[in-house]
Amino acid sequence: MPKLVFSRHGLSEWNKLNQFTGWADVDLAPEGVEEAKEGGRKIKEAGIEFDVAYTSVLTRAIKTCNYILEYSDQLWVPQTKSWRLNERHYGKLQGLNKQETAEKYGDDQVHIWRRSYDVLPPLMEATDEGSAANDRRYADLDPRDVPGGENLKVTLERALPFWQDEIAPALLDGKTVLVAAHGNSLRALAKHIEQISDEDIMDLEIPTGQPLVYELNDDLSVAKKYYL
Repeated sequence: MPKLVFSRHGLSEWNKLNQFTGWADVDLAPEGVEEAKEGGRKIKEAGIEFDVAYTSVLTRAIKTCNYILEYSDQLWVPQTKSWRLNERHYGKLQGLNKQETAEKYGDDQVHIWRRSYDVLPPLMEATDEGSAANDRRYADLDPRDVPGGENLKVTLERALPFWQDEIAPALLDGKTVLVAAHGNSLRALAKHIEQISDEDIMDLEIPTGQPLVYELNDDLSVAKKYYL
């Protein structure tokens, strides 16, 4: 039975400050480091042995992946990093305080930007300071693939090819897989795996640093789902 473990990165510095983060490359907060280490310890206690690990190209997810593997005594496990597992891009909201943004635009509007499946945030231009277009880790991408802002629908469309090309084949080959990524990229993949509706996905929240285990059938449908 294929086994898949999702881990949202530990609490980041901007999570702690209640700021929209998206593709901004912020580090883990000290609490987030401890969450990631504890996730690794829980995985070791559960006896889960990975064959391969996937993460994004953002520091907070990469460090979470490393801590999980280190504290489960599996730091040798091969890792693949992909921008397709990055957090949802929050456009011009990135770096803004969520409460201050709600006071400016209203709670309802901010709730729509944060939780709606298909409503885009205010978009960032390629010339804006902080645009991913100016980040060399994305230099080899087609400029059309570098977002100025995403909703969950676009995040899923961006992540799905990586699922189909990398993660699903590994699972179909019987491998046990770790995906250490972000709240929204994991929610997007969970929507696909669990066949969650556009409406119900709004209620799914994946907590930081807590390993989510999927035991899958041979067709990769979900047989069992639980947190460690």
